[in-house]
Amino acid sequence: MNLIAAIDRKLATLAAHSLTRRLRVADSACAPRQVVDGRPMLAFCSNDYLGLAAHPLVIEALREGASRYGAGSGASHLVSGHSRAHALLEERLAEWMSPHIEKARALYLCTGYMANLAILTALGADLDAMIFSEALNHASLIDGARLAKAGVTVYPHGDVEALDKLLAASSASTKIVVTDSVFSMDGNLAPLPELLALCERHGAWLVVDDAHGFGVLGQNGRGALEHFELRSPNLVYMGTLGKAAGVGGAFIAAHASVIELLVQRSRPYIYTTAAPPALAHALQASLDIIGGPEGMQRRAHLAALVDSLQGALRLKRWQLAASSTAIQPIIIGSNEDALRAAAGLHEQGLWVPAIRPPTVAAGTARLRVTLSAAHTFEEVALLAGALNDIERST
Repeated sequence: MNLIAAIDRKLATLAAHSLTRRLRVADSACAPRQVVDGRPMLAFCSNDYLGLAAHPLVIEALREGASRYGAGSGASHLVSGHSRAHALLEERLAEWMSPHIEKARALYLCTGYMANLAILTALGADLDAMIFSEALNHASLIDGARLAKAGVTVYPHGDVEALDKLLAASSASTKIVVTDSVFSMDGNLAPLPELLALCERHGAWLVVDDAHGFGVLGQNGRGALEHFELRSPNLVYMGTLGKAAGVGGAFIAAHASVIELLVQRSRPYIYTTAAPPALAHALQASLDIIGGPEGMQRRAHLAALVDSLQGALRLKRWQLAASSTAIQPIIIGSNEDALRAAAGLHEQGLWVPAIRPPTVAAGTARLRVTLSAAHTFEEVALLAGALNDIERST
């Protein structure tokens, strides 16, 4: 059997269904105005929601961190890689989450994907446990559930009543409800207050992936728990630090006993080299901005940009998803039409990706527009005009 030929057939099948993905190379820093593949572009595709990835204070903090701690950590956290920078960041994040989680403690990991694997494989380590997973959860949550020894039940998107029935019928010794807070391809919010009430009534954990909420939601940017004013010992919270925080990595916040279990038993945490401590040091500057007056100003500007885009679009056939967040998806339908629309924008120097299955359901291919506080009203108006024109001409 020709192994390469078999792979080539799979690739040809993807191409035939307009599902081929393409890498683009950014030649400049993450920002609305970038040079991509050697060409100037106006980007509406990054998750840098507050525009901190290229913020001068964050960049300077990264330089300072590298000078103080070096380029890498050298080992896993439990061997020799846990630096003072990691410890200080975890202490601060635990303090941030303490209004929402009793006896809060935080753990810093390399990525949000790894953090979700760590949570679900540790909490779901027993065969008699059951994970109740939201239908539109991120791939990292789906994979974490698959890797856990626990059983897995998927409940319909946002359906609190269906979940209530599933929890009531379950005899599992450990029940774990897991959901995104902001759904990354739709931009809408999970009904977290109702989900938490269910979990408390049924004695279940509520695992919240706040990748697209931390830094953006809440008066002080502390995410979905602050936004909904939630507090419970049943909460296990994951926030990413490479999106609105502009740097990299992720953290888990939960009751100190939960975090200690992760330190002792979570393979994704134990068996990997710690993230460079310079990143943890730089994140202190990000948190300063997020929690301060500038962060409030940036969140207000971002909200105004969302309103501006929604007010300027005049779509007839395409559908703007119902979202009040920085994620503003435009649902087109077929893979081919979504690719054509993205190509039309690209010709005008506008970078908006076409999102296709399996990331979204078949027949719901879309343009995933994401806004940043670093965008201007003029740039958003330019995008809206281009989208209106392309829809009319196709």
